[in-house]
Amino acid sequence: MTPLFVGVDVGGTNIKIGVVDDEGRTIAKTKFPTMADKEPSLSMEKAKQSIGKLLADSGRSMDDVAAVGLGTPGPMDIRAGVILTPSNLPGWRNDPVRDILSKATGKPVTYANDAAAAAFGEFWIGSGRQYDSLVLITLGTGVGGGIIVDNVSIDGAHSHGAEIGHMTIDTSESARPCPCGQIGHLEAYASATAVVARCSEALAGGASSLLTQEMGEASPLSALMISQAADKGDELSLSIIDETAKYLGHGIAALAHVIDPEAFILGGAMDFGGSTAHVGRRFIDGVIAETRRLVFPVLAEELVVCYASLGGDAGYIGAAGLARVEFLKGQQA
Repeated sequence: MTPLFVGVDVGGTNIKIGVVDDEGRTIAKTKFPTMADKEPSLSMEKAKQSIGKLLADSGRSMDDVAAVGLGTPGPMDIRAGVILTPSNLPGWRNDPVRDILSKATGKPVTYANDAAAAAFGEFWIGSGRQYDSLVLITLGTGVGGGIIVDNVSIDGAHSHGAEIGHMTIDTSESARPCPCGQIGHLEAYASATAVVARCSEALAGGASSLLTQEMGEASPLSALMISQAADKGDELSLSIIDETAKYLGHGIAALAHVIDPEAFILGGAMDFGGSTAHVGRRFIDGVIAETRRLVFPVLAEELVVCYASLGGDAGYIGAAGLARVEFLKGQQA
């Protein structure tokens, strides 16, 4: 039988684990709560136990696993396999997580940024499977990203490559503040947090909206509420979403001129319903229109922007895929 690969996707709330085959198909998957305030060795031991159970329930064993991939939030030192000081994992501080997981499982572990792992998942078997290069932009609480070129994740010399959310798109003194402490970053304009902030400001300024009736202490404003109001034709919500599309178009235009990938893929929780929803299609059409307005004609003509297709499975699939790439390199050496 062909070897199996395991992907471990660490999030601030849950750790997702999947066993995939050589074609990227999921054999089994599970998740468990992240022990974010405790040392990572406890979570890695739980991961080992979960992997063992997944394999046993599938009639396989750890002997069938060639390698393991691990994706975590940053900041990190990928080459050293060390997670540094992630804000959503307070108990994980300067820990050699790659080696901890390798020791627990007895398998070689490939370490990656979680967004880069998701990008590789989409590249391997998702929306980017027909392309040799892509940029994944994840839109959620923040803006993350991953860049894949010819089977290689572009991680950077200091493990901070593809920090797409921290591109500067507004250099004015009045630029919006980013959670990182700087101003004018894409994340300050195109994240779900930014969408809610800009909408709240408009409402506080007296803008008319269906949202005024729906908001309350029990239902604080969210990007999902804005999306739902837009579905009902709410003009304020639609204008906020259209504005967000333009901001994202500015970021993509800059990336297009620097990287020139075959496709840009939009992932994350904030997709406004995705390609099957009117607002989702309107959003991505707005992104494409603004990007085309700003890039060289040849890039505008060839521009591909689409939604991701793997959802929450992209991280563990991509982590397993990156482990597979390293395993195959070793086989060819």
